[in-house]
Amino acid sequence: MTKRRKFIKNTGIGIAAITVSGLTKASNSMSKNKKSEINIKLGVATYTLRKFTQKEAIDMTLRCGVDHITFKSMHLPLDSDNETIKKAVNLCKEKGLVLYGAGNITMETKEDVDQAFEYAKAAEMDMIIGVPSFELLEYVEGKVKEYNIKMAINNHGPGDDLYPSGVSAYERIKHMDKRMGLCLDTGHTMRLNRDPEQDVRDCFDRVFDIHVKDVTVAKPEGKSEIIGRGAIDFVSFLKMIVDLNYKGTLALEYEAESEDPLPAMMESIGYIKGVLSAI
Repeated sequence: MTKRRKFIKNTGIGIAAITVSGLTKASNSMSKNKKSEINIKLGVATYTLRKFTQKEAIDMTLRCGVDHITFKSMHLPLDSDNETIKKAVNLCKEKGLVLYGAGNITMETKEDVDQAFEYAKAAEMDMIIGVPSFELLEYVEGKVKEYNIKMAINNHGPGDDLYPSGVSAYERIKHMDKRMGLCLDTGHTMRLNRDPEQDVRDCFDRVFDIHVKDVTVAKPEGKSEIIGRGAIDFVSFLKMIVDLNYKGTLALEYEAESEDPLPAMMESIGYIKGVLSAI
C-alpha cells in the first residue's frame, strides 16, 4: 500500500479531503482551534513553468490555488529595466500573487551579486534564492545588510560542488548576518540519501524557503515525482513543519513534464493541502 493510501486510511479522510479544501464538518469542529493556528504559505517556483510565458506562469500558479511565487529569470530576466520589472510586479499584485523572491540565481562575480540585489530591490522582493561562490559570501553578506534583502542559498544535491545539501551551506553562513540563510530543496536532499526532515531541523534557524519536490528514489539518479508518490514521507515532513511553526513558504518546484506540468502541480498541491487539513 502506498504512503498516500495509508495516509488516507489512517487519518479517516476520503479522496474528497485531498482534492478539496477542508475536512468534514465533524473534523473541522474537532480540530478548529488547532487548524486556526496553522498558516503555512504555499507557492510555486517558476522553474516548474519554464516552457511558459510570464503571464501563463502566473495564471497556472493561481490555478493551483496558491498565492506566493518566485520568478526564474525566463519569466523576468535579470537585465530587465525598471519599467519591465514594475510591470511584472503590478501584474502579480493585480492577480493577488505575492512575488516574494527570485531564483535560482548563480553568482560567480561581484557584478552578478550587484545585479541580483538591484533586481530584487526594484521588484520589491524579500529574498534572493541563489548560489554564490564561496569567495563571494562576505560580499553577499554586505549586500544583505545594505539592501535588507535576505539571501537563501539553494542546495542542488549530487554533482553540486558548492552546496549539495542545506547543511553544507549552513556551515558556511551560520555565523554570518541572520539574513543569510537557506532555500532547502527536499528532492535534491533526498537524492543525497539524506533525510530532508532532519536537515530542516538541523538548519531551522536559517531556513527561509523550502523547495518542495518528491523524487522516485533516494539515490543520485532519483527523478522528479508528484508529491506523495515518491520516496519522501511528506506526511511526517509537513507535521514537522507545522510543529516547528515554520514561517517561510513551501514553494513547489516540479521538474518533470515541462511541456505539461499543471496536472502534476495540482495533484502535488492538493496532496499538501490534504495533509495540512488533517493535522
